[in-house]
Amino acid sequence: MALTAQDIERVATLARLELRPEEAALHLSQINGFFSIVHAMQAVETGGLEPLAHPIDVIGQVQLRLREDAVSEPDDRQANQQSAPAVERGLFLVPKVIE
Repeated sequence: MALTAQDIERVATLARLELRPEEAALHLSQINGFFSIVHAMQAVETGGLEPLAHPIDVIGQVQLRLREDAVSEPDDRQANQQSAPAVERGLFLVPKVIE
């Protein structure tokens, strides 16, 4: 599957990109180069090969060691908010930014 210059122009328009002609030509050659690599990879016969092991395959066979869900840090909200310019009811107050 090779792309044409019109394809690159259409994709750039959809992505709201402005491409100079030399940039479009560069992208066209790079994308077509990628497609040629994919085409070469698809041409390799892999019918008799066993897939490689994947970590996800092992999760169902192994009991995960999860840590205890316990509080490990003290609640230092007041100490952390002492340097804040404005705090109300335990919440940081910030300036309104929406007009």
